[in-house]
Amino acid sequence: MSGLSATRCGLPKESVAENGAPPRGKVLTIDTMNPTVKMVEYAVRGPIVQRAVELEKELSEGRKKPFQEVIKANIGDAHAMGQQPITFFRQVLALCSYPELLNDSTFPEDAKSRARRILQSCGGNSMGSYSASQGIDSVRQDVARYVQQRDGGVYCDPDNIYLTTGASDGIVTMLKLLVCGEGASRTGVMISIPQYPLYSAALAELGAVQINYYLNEEACWSMDIGELQRALDEARGHCNPRALCIINPGNPTGQVQNRKCIEDVIRFAAKERLFLMADEVYQDNVYADGCEFHSFKKVLFEMGPEYSNTVELASFHSTSKCYMGECGFRGGYMEIINMDDEVKAQLTKLVSVRLCPPVPGQALMGLVVNPPQPGEPSHENFMKERTATLSALADKARLTEEVLNTVPGISCNPVQGAMYSFPRISIPEKAVKEAAGQGQQPDMFYCMRLLEETGICLVPGSGFGQKDGTYHFRMTILPPADKLKILLSKVKEFHQRFTKQYS
Repeated sequence: MSGLSATRCGLPKESVAENGAPPRGKVLTIDTMNPTVKMVEYAVRGPIVQRAVELEKELSEGRKKPFQEVIKANIGDAHAMGQQPITFFRQVLALCSYPELLNDSTFPEDAKSRARRILQSCGGNSMGSYSASQGIDSVRQDVARYVQQRDGGVYCDPDNIYLTTGASDGIVTMLKLLVCGEGASRTGVMISIPQYPLYSAALAELGAVQINYYLNEEACWSMDIGELQRALDEARGHCNPRALCIINPGNPTGQVQNRKCIEDVIRFAAKERLFLMADEVYQDNVYADGCEFHSFKKVLFEMGPEYSNTVELASFHSTSKCYMGECGFRGGYMEIINMDDEVKAQLTKLVSVRLCPPVPGQALMGLVVNPPQPGEPSHENFMKERTATLSALADKARLTEEVLNTVPGISCNPVQGAMYSFPRISIPEKAVKEAAGQGQQPDMFYCMRLLEETGICLVPGSGFGQKDGTYHFRMTILPPADKLKILLSKVKEFHQRFTKQYS
């Protein structure tokens, strides 16, 4: 083919090498890539969110739509929804990022003292340096003190604290340690349905077996030991169940598990020899009267040495939720309990591979667990901001439940905690069939129509899992109260219109 152009030979120019060699295919193709990655799905940022972004762009270009703006209620990103950061946290982080500000008299002394302590713990007194792989030592000590105080004096060893890149990093790291075996001996992990899609995505990527246990929607999304036993017994025929994951307070369901439930879960894990993973990132987000957050660790140790000396537990917390909402800093920690010493050494080795979590996120985690104390200059304003944020969330939780329950065909459990509502919606059979004809789940069809007609972006319940024959959507309660009222009003009007159209 020398001397002839690719075009004259009828071939695309790029398919012929300059030396006349045969065309070279891609090394990495959809057929040759890691097959487990193709199994990963993450509904919170799935197709409906991608369409929401497209609609925002179309609006900015002047395209006419039946709405003026897209309101995203698909993800628990508090600051993106308008929540304001805590002043003290940002002051300290500013001082750490630009230490020259330590000479500025406008910053309070307690912020300066926190910043100096953090910088003294950083290599070269710079937050731009790597930290120890397990995290900054002084921050881990502060986390340990916080956990010990939170849990009524139950001892917390700083050496059992690992700082993480958000809670998600810690959860995936623990799953990596747990997954092994092939075929019927492959690790199975029990996760709640509905679930936060991080869990199903991580299990798919790791090639683990997902074991679904269903929360009881009729009892405000409570856990049921009989259901756990059913799921476990059925799974033992095709995998080796090794871990049980709990999200408390719940995402996407907003429930807060009571102490008796937690005790029952711990007894179940002990009896069935399961490693417990407690996702507790919403521990400050409790709104309903009569509800209280109980950490799995505290309950475990109060149940006595029969359990506290044997049950293996990893618990997780984050800077992204509660009153902080600092998602972008990717701060978090995990605490491990009763882990085998040799496995712990392997855990430390595994986290060292990624060098360290982001140091600003570590610093922020340190501030969350060591905020301004009574008598310090920033304490009054800190408490004012913290209380206002949590009170506003509680008000919006009640508003969401109340409004949705006025809509025929929508039923919403109390939003006891966390940042989400997960109402059940009735979808007429005619709409179910139309959705099937378009290759969509009925609640995806519903949410996509809602987005196109109103600009409201919610996540269909099928992305989180739900009992067959039921349909839901997840929405955050994070938008400002005025926008939340607009959102709820639009959802109400749409559902009535949608139901009438397909009845």
